Amino acid sequence: MPIYHMKEDEITKVEITTFAEQGLKERQDLQRLLKDRIEIISEDTLVISEEFGEWGDSRRRIDLLAVDKDANLVVIELKSSFDGTHMDLQAIRYAAMISTLTFERLVSTHTQYLEKNGIQKDAKEEILTFLGWSEPDEDRFGREVKIVLALASNQGFSKELTTAVIWLNNFGIDIKCVHLRPYRHPNDGVLLDVRNVIPLPETAEYQIEIQEKGRRARASRSSKDHTKYKLTVGDKSHMGLSKNRMMYHIISHILSDRESPEAIADIFPGWGNLLFRKFKGELNSEQVRECFVKDDPGGTVPRSNRFFSDEDEPFHYEGDTYVLSNQWGSNTPKGRFDAIKAAQLLQEKFPHSDIKFEPIHSSD
Repeated sequence: MPIYHMKEDEITKVEITTFAEQGLKERQDLQRLLKDRIEIISEDTLVISEEFGEWGDSRRRIDLLAVDKDANLVVIELKSSFDGTHMDLQAIRYAAMISTLTFERLVSTHTQYLEKNGIQKDAKEEILTFLGWSEPDEDRFGREVKIVLALASNQGFSKELTTAVIWLNNFGIDIKCVHLRPYRHPNDGVLLDVRNVIPLPETAEYQIEIQEKGRRARASRSSKDHTKYKLTVGDKSHMGLSKNRMMYHIISHILSDRESPEAIADIFPGWGNLLFRKFKGELNSEQVRECFVKDDPGGTVPRSNRFFSDEDEPFHYEGDTYVLSNQWGSNTPKGRFDAIKAAQLLQEKFPHSDIKFEPIHSSD
């Protein structure tokens, strides 16, 4: 979006320029100026070091190493390349390299930075004051490493880079993209247009909510119960069953004892007609799936996939076909059934079926 210069009698367009045309260099000028006004691209941040490279490969250096108010380390990379190609990958490497940095080492690094720049301050005291701490707290320090990518170029970030950054943000990696674009002021040097590209200011709160939702979903998946069970029904034993498959075998056994699907469903009145799906006539698996397709309201998961409807899985009773829900778990969210409580209730209601089950431990 262009910038205009408004005067008393006219509005004129401010011409875009390049840093090279203005004789401005990435490190000698932009980095030198931004480190003293770091809030321009990263608010609530204290610069700890410049050209930080305290590892084996001296060619790899972080443009600016900083810390934020929450004691998170911040990697700030400034590039004046055409579209910032690969700067995201470089910054991620740097973030990994400094992820183990301790508070003590941070103080040592900042001490060197202050001395190099002729700043008469106590590094430890400055960091503690900035964080609002009375003393170092290693447990709260450096829990996350954040990344700020600042691109000083007329060309914006490449689509490949922004797509990668948005994807990484959704996985909890905090990366911010800032675009710096120079304009030639008609009377007074260079104007600098600074814009957040990711996250956009108006969507930042929404994106944080999306990231948090993603974290919760991943945590839920990682904590999913994969316990296997040994099931004995009558004189038959089954080993290594998931909760889904265990419930299928239990209910199949009860139905084989001439109990009706309705009698089983009546034990769970709160589940309504979600436990079984009934079809007229004795249908095979393929016919059942055809019925599901005809009566499927849509959604992210096909209705037939929510029931045991593969070959030989449908039940036939008094000339009709029943398929059992496969939505079983334990301590489950809404929309799924608690397999363990259901199995215990079926044991109680159908004692003649002789149902026994137990979890299989890794040592068994």
